[in-house]
Amino acid sequence: MAFDLRLRFGTDGVRAPADQLSSDEVRALGRAAARVLGTERWIIGRDTRESGPRIESALADGFAAEGAAVTLLGVLPTPAVACASRELGAPAAVISASHNSYADNGIKLFAAGGRKLADGVQVDIERAMADTDRPSSSSGSVTSDDTFASRYVDWLISTMEGRRLDGITVAIDAAHGAAHAVGPLVLDALGADIVAINVAPNGRNINDRAGSQHPEGVREAVLAAGADVGLALDGDADRVFAVDASGGIVDGDQIMAMCALDLRDRGRLTDDTLVVTVMSNLGLRLAMRAKGITVEETPVGDRYVLEVLDDRGLSLGGEQSGHVIFHDLAPTGDGLLTGIRVLDLMKRTGRSLADLASVMTRLPQVLVNVPVRGGDGLAAKVASEVDEAERRLAGRGRVLIRPSGTEALVRIMVEAPTEDEAAQVAGHLADVVAQAGDSSGDSSS
Repeated sequence: MAFDLRLRFGTDGVRAPADQLSSDEVRALGRAAARVLGTERWIIGRDTRESGPRIESALADGFAAEGAAVTLLGVLPTPAVACASRELGAPAAVISASHNSYADNGIKLFAAGGRKLADGVQVDIERAMADTDRPSSSSGSVTSDDTFASRYVDWLISTMEGRRLDGITVAIDAAHGAAHAVGPLVLDALGADIVAINVAPNGRNINDRAGSQHPEGVREAVLAAGADVGLALDGDADRVFAVDASGGIVDGDQIMAMCALDLRDRGRLTDDTLVVTVMSNLGLRLAMRAKGITVEETPVGDRYVLEVLDDRGLSLGGEQSGHVIFHDLAPTGDGLLTGIRVLDLMKRTGRSLADLASVMTRLPQVLVNVPVRGGDGLAAKVASEVDEAERRLAGRGRVLIRPSGTEALVRIMVEAPTEDEAAQVAGHLADVVAQAGDSSGDSSS
């Protein structure tokens, strides 16, 4: 059976409405991935979506059809599965749609060692998926192992090097997701006082007005309990936002800024360099420059951050969205590890989260999506207007225009000293892009 490849890789694996991830196609994806990444052993973890067990079964069947010994780890955070992949030296899959609602699901693949896949490898898997007529070996096996949750907790505790979190009150929002059990467990084991919310998954409530996409929930919990800090994870727990004692939101940029300075001061920031994507706030770059820390920039997507960290042997990077990668410790972004790093910094320094986060000042940021009918020559048509906008901001702000990788949209981001100025510049550029997009579409029709 050959497939018209509806299942294609995006910026973070395959993702789609769950009812479009047919068991036959998922099985074909499993067979293709096994042929490209290895047929000896595979491990699979998943989050709490109701569609997870069905997709897990089909994917395991695909791996096993190519002769692999498949181990099902059950419900685990994405970074826990990546750590298991590193421990076992086996490729891995995570069934999750991250911060999306329960109606969606997806499949993230890791090469042996817990590394996200390069673009070329993903293309190879798509090509292999188109060729599913070859006979199945049918010699694989599928077993379960529920010990990795406790092993992951033990590993997180070990990263503290014997330090504890006694005396800190933490509100944690697990988004009814993959960390609903291990999140509170590890914080409790480290001695923190815990207020846990959104830790009762029912298959459909993952990310539902909860977690890092809705940090207002953990903010309310922090204020109600008088907690020192709040942590809001997403559904697969590879990202985190924090909340300070007064309810202020602390995003990935601020977390990276405070952690970069701490690592640098302790001689643990390799080459005094931080790796971020183009979406990180200019305020982060200005704060790091003032402290003598170099900022390397990548395209949007934590796997591009990981590529630079790997290639240059650097120790810290991430995204404004809360994916933070402590490369000396973990092969991918880990929301719980990041949260523990923040709590440890608070404990070691005796400083509040608000004080630590004040190392950088976020510039107001306005994001606008502009539908376009055609893209031929669009960059050249708007280049002069972008240059003029940047001259107008004169180093006080920043302009970023990029096409969407999945939709007929151009995304405009403007940062400026005030919200009004950012909105004015973004609005003008949106008009320019809309007109250029229309004319591009007309010329190509």
